[in-house]
Amino acid sequence: MRPLRISAISFINTAPLMWDFESGDTARELSAHFDLSYTIPSRCAEELKSGVSDVGIIPVAAYTAIPDLVIIPEIAIAAKGAVRSILLISKVPLEKIRNVATDSSSRTSAALLEVFLRKFVGITPGFTPQAPSEQEMLRWHDACLLIGDPALQAATKGHYVYDLAEQWHHWTGYPFVFAFWAVRKAALQELSAEINLPRTFQQSRDHGLLQIPEIAAAWAPRLQLKEELLREYLTTNIDYSLDADNLRGLKLFFRYAEELKVLPAAPEIRFLEARD
Repeated sequence: MRPLRISAISFINTAPLMWDFESGDTARELSAHFDLSYTIPSRCAEELKSGVSDVGIIPVAAYTAIPDLVIIPEIAIAAKGAVRSILLISKVPLEKIRNVATDSSSRTSAALLEVFLRKFVGITPGFTPQAPSEQEMLRWHDACLLIGDPALQAATKGHYVYDLAEQWHHWTGYPFVFAFWAVRKAALQELSAEINLPRTFQQSRDHGLLQIPEIAAAWAPRLQLKEELLREYLTTNIDYSLDADNLRGLKLFFRYAEELKVLPAAPEIRFLEARD
């Protein structure tokens, strides 16, 4: 059996999920079964769709466009309130926004923004995907959408700032799910009988959550942010579960996005069953 190819996201919010794949003896053991690479969220989805990868932590919007996927249960990158890393930053009040530069790294956040502005605010601005540079994005646009590490690093002083997960929760009462682990069904035939895939990924998440102080300490100099801020972000803002409430929020987002023709209809959510 060949190693399964994992495509992961190169943001700090993924770091707890990857703990067992990167640390100590567990990483050495798992390297016999998995080949790991990092990229941006949208590229994770492209690699899974093309078959370059077998397992990917994909933006949930990609689930509507990639056939024959199953989801690893119980794990997500979600937020039950403010997330701090999905920000709409505007030079003008919300209702006066005419055009937005959207971070091209993730289709899900752009889709959430469009649903939020059209359904809840009642405006339909133009959207222009761009590389995540706050200064360049705001040069020719009223507002910009930043996600992930660039959003945590954003200089928001003097601007109107809207946390999209917080806005979603305000208007719907539900959490928002940004990403989850998905697996190509065809790749499961290549999986070693030794590996319980859901348990492997769930345990990595569980172990990573016990190591938040170490993760924050390692990432603080990279992002030039305070350890305390990163610890709070990973423990308070990000929710790493895919519980019943998160699933209800996810299904509602899929429904609204389909109604507004922001995304195609999502297939039924199918979970990978654990081996005994």
